Amino acid sequence: MILRSFLFVPADSERKLAKAKSSRSDALILDLEDAVAADKRPAARALAREYLQSEKGGASLWVRVNPYGTADCQNDLEAIVAAAPAGLVVPKPETPDVLRELDRDLSVLEMKHGLPSRGIAVMPVASETPVAALTLGDYRNPPPRLAAITWGAEDLSAALGAVTNRDDDGRFAFTYRMVRSMCLLAAKAAGVEPIDTLFADFRDTTGLEKYARAAQREGFTGMLAIHPDQVDPINTAFSPSAADVEHARRVVAAFASGAGVASLDGKMLDQPHLKQAHHVIARHEAIQSRQT
Repeated sequence: MILRSFLFVPADSERKLAKAKSSRSDALILDLEDAVAADKRPAARALAREYLQSEKGGASLWVRVNPYGTADCQNDLEAIVAAAPAGLVVPKPETPDVLRELDRDLSVLEMKHGLPSRGIAVMPVASETPVAALTLGDYRNPPPRLAAITWGAEDLSAALGAVTNRDDDGRFAFTYRMVRSMCLLAAKAAGVEPIDTLFADFRDTTGLEKYARAAQREGFTGMLAIHPDQVDPINTAFSPSAADVEHARRVVAAFASGAGVASLDGKMLDQPHLKQAHHVIARHEAIQSRQT
C-alpha cells in the first residue's frame, strides 16, 4: 500500500467532492465526523455513498466515520459499507479492542452486502484521548483490518485542558512529540503504515515541505492533508528523490559480491544500509508503477 497523502473532503459539500475528483492525492477521506454538522450528516452519508459508488479506479477512497459506539457511527456504517470503501478512518478509539468490536460489525455488514470478508481496512486516529495515547503500545498485537495508524493533536490537547499544543517556537510541545513518536513505533510494531498528522497552516507551503520531509526521514510513510494545495508537497516529500534512488542502487551494487560489509565513497556499509537501500528502490518502483 503506497498511500503518501490522505486528503480530507467534507462529505456534505458537493462542490468539494466534485473538486476532489481531480486531486492527485493517493487517498481521499470522505469526512462524516468533525467537518460535518450533526444535522447535515444524513445528507452527507447519502453523498458519500454516491461518491463511493461512482468514483472507482482513482484515489483510494476512505471514510472517516463518527466514534465507534455512537448512533452516528452505526448510521455511518449502515449507509456506506454497501458502497465498499477502501477503508475507514476511526476517530477516538480508546484501545485497539474498539477496532476488534468494529471488525465484528463490519464482517456482518460485508456478508449482508456480498462483499469480500475483511475487504474494508481501518486506520485509527489513535491518540485523541489520554487513555488512547497510553495504549498505543497495545497495537503491537494488531486488530483485524489494521492497515495504518495516524494521530492527532487537537482533540488530545482539548482532552488535556491544554491552552495550546505548541511551544514558544511553534513546534509541537513535548507531550505531543512523544505521542507522535509512539504512533510511529506502534505502527512499525504492528507492521502497518505510520501516517503523520495534518499540517494546519495550509498557506505555509515552505513549512509543510520542511515538516513532511522531516516526517519521512523519521520513518513515516504518509501524511494527512486538509487542503488540495498540500497534496503535491506531501507526495514529493514521501517519494524517494532521484538522488535517493541512485544512491540506493549504488549501495546494492556495492554488495554485489555477497560480502556482509562493503565500502562506498570511503564509508563502510553493513546490512542495515543494504536493507534501507532495497526499501528505497522498492518504494520508488511501486510509486512509478502506479503512475504508469
